Amino acid sequence: MAAEGFGESSFDQTSGDDEDSDNSRTPISYKDRRREAHTQAEQKRRDAIKKGYDELQNIVPTCQQAETLGSQKMSKATVLQRSIDYIQFLVQQKKKQEEELDSLRKEVMALKIMKANYEHIVKAHQNTPVHGQNLVSDETKFQVFQQIMDTLFQSFNASISVANFAELSACVFSWLEEYCKPQSLREVVLGILRQLNTQLNP
Repeated sequence: MAAEGFGESSFDQTSGDDEDSDNSRTPISYKDRRREAHTQAEQKRRDAIKKGYDELQNIVPTCQQAETLGSQKMSKATVLQRSIDYIQFLVQQKKKQEEELDSLRKEVMALKIMKANYEHIVKAHQNTPVHGQNLVSDETKFQVFQQIMDTLFQSFNASISVANFAELSACVFSWLEEYCKPQSLREVVLGILRQLNTQLNP
């Protein structure tokens, strides 16, 4: 009987110790899991930052050049600064290209105006019958051309600035748009022809 009592008591005591041991391990395991999760999240954050710097070094040409010149690893501050410098360079290039594009658009517009004017002249010439008694001399033809050019040069000379090439180009396009429109050229030519007609047929 005593043995049975002793065995029963030992079993109960052992079971109690196991339960206490399990209860004491549970909070420690939870803290460990939180610590491990935090460590993994921090490592992911650092890996993402490192990947970002590596991508910048691969994209920015000045970072690539510096990497090939020396074996010393480039600092993060240098990578950021060179990336900023390169972005500013790209912004300036974009602005320059936009200005060049705007200039080309003006040039295309001026050429379209000139094309339309020449087409109008050719069409008018084709629709006008030529008779032997109405032929004019080459001298008269040259006189008309000279007066047209003289009239255009007056406005050209008054409108164009030659301080530098950029200003000259801008002024030329502005002059073309203002004084070489089909309506403006038509008025100039009609005025010269009226004047010449008065001289030839007083």
